[in-house]
Amino acid sequence: MNQLDQLKKMTTVVADTGDFQSMKIFSPQDATTNPSLILKAVQKPEYLPLLMKALQDHPHAAPAEIIDHVLVAFGLQILALIPGRVSTETDAHLSFDCADTIAKGRHLIALYEAQGISRDRVLIKIASTWEGIQAAAILEKEGIHCNMTLLFCLEQAALCAEAGVQLISPFVGRIYDWYKKNTGQDYSAENDPGVLSVRQIYDYYRKFGFKTEIMGASFRNTGQILELAGCDLLTISPDLLQKLSESDSTVTTRLNPQSAAGSNVQKMSLNQSGFRLAVNNDAMASEKLAEGIRLFCADTVKLEQLINSKRR
Repeated sequence: MNQLDQLKKMTTVVADTGDFQSMKIFSPQDATTNPSLILKAVQKPEYLPLLMKALQDHPHAAPAEIIDHVLVAFGLQILALIPGRVSTETDAHLSFDCADTIAKGRHLIALYEAQGISRDRVLIKIASTWEGIQAAAILEKEGIHCNMTLLFCLEQAALCAEAGVQLISPFVGRIYDWYKKNTGQDYSAENDPGVLSVRQIYDYYRKFGFKTEIMGASFRNTGQILELAGCDLLTISPDLLQKLSESDSTVTTRLNPQSAAGSNVQKMSLNQSGFRLAVNNDAMASEKLAEGIRLFCADTVKLEQLINSKRR
């Protein structure tokens, strides 16, 4: 049995891609997308028709509205290939706007429901800012489940859990990138700062009984993935799914509730000022959160420009 098949027995495997062909090959339970993945996908000839159909069906819609239709079109195609859920991202420009994030989440769910998709099969991805987490808390009360992304520290994870969100996506690889760049050293998988961050979050959630799901994300190598075997979910890019499928080495469960119960992690309570100060004082978390929002905003603008170019 290859490593991918072994991993699926202890962790829900999620495809981190907008490429449908990868989903047919690796048979993940769930799938995640983001503006960067969708931008990359629609520039391929096989996926461009999804964009063109959105333009044809909504000729007078603003680019932002066309993007929503494209995101849902990808989501519908993905849901036809997987048994579980698809994550669809809100516009990163709304990361500091609670009201507009709520409105966008409701709108995306309405588009899915208009196509006969139950809201239980969709996760709305929102950046883990203070405003984003407050928006998610309200959406969750309406049965609109959220995937909190761009998450880099325990304080973000703790606030998400208190808000009752469905799922968080701590970014293992981007944490690793920051520490490697700023310390000049490489890290073995077991000492990887991104891996250790997810372990700490896992211990916190299990020790204090939070139900929010943890989905490790943004991996740079299979070592990081294997060190988190036993995590609720892991979202993995096609190239790393391929590497896991090509190895027959033994996979061992690394995260379990029993060890989490004995951890020394302390319960925290965060108000708005405390949360903002904690994230600000964590140089890695504050820098990677800001960078992630900027990158997703930039790719959204590129997608809008592509839409405008196809209208000419």
